[in-house]
Amino acid sequence: MDKMKKLWIIWAAAYVICTVCAFFPVAPGALTGLFLLLSLGFFVPPGFLVYEAVQNRRPKTLRIIRNLSLLSLGLTLLAILLNFVAFEASRAWGLVLYWLLILVSTPMICSQVWVVGLFGWAVLLFTCLTYLKKK
Repeated sequence: MDKMKKLWIIWAAAYVICTVCAFFPVAPGALTGLFLLLSLGFFVPPGFLVYEAVQNRRPKTLRIIRNLSLLSLGLTLLAILLNFVAFEASRAWGLVLYWLLILVSTPMICSQVWVVGLFGWAVLLFTCLTYLKKK
């Protein structure tokens, strides 16, 4: 198995771990720090993927990561707006929308510091856009 495939698998595993952790409400304490580290760690594999893609001239990988970043940021915005609009909706509807938010922006919810997840996706997006322009 090549290095790129391993990085994709590690990133998928990080997504699953962060998603599971995001479903648990966390009180302030040591677990909060662990979840923050997991959220930050979520962006390590794609960082290496971008690095490898630039070094080995693989624009397809950069386009995939760019598209995933755009999709996550766009769907996160939509899910947040839907959560605000559904303020008066039933509790069940609110839970479904929150679960949708967890699925589209897992590191943001897992860390409970929303700027971490949004910043991570934005960094990936703009890094990919920068290197795709240079090509």
